[in-house]
Amino acid sequence: MAVRKDQERVTYAWMYGAQARKDGKERAVPAYWQEHADAWLQGFDGVAVDGFGKIKTVNGEIVLEFG
Repeated sequence: MAVRKDQERVTYAWMYGAQARKDGKERAVPAYWQEHADAWLQGFDGVAVDGFGKIKTVNGEIVLEFG
């Protein structure tokens, strides 16, 4: 159970890092994410989190499918 919770935190750190890049924020890990700084920076840099494989992004095709 502890491993699962830790993996969730890593995933959330990655997602918040990716969102910070999209929002145009600077590449500085916020104090709240210091424990998972590596994952946050990977998200910011667009690098896949270990074990998750290739990053998939939303593109124009999916917008047309649901638009």
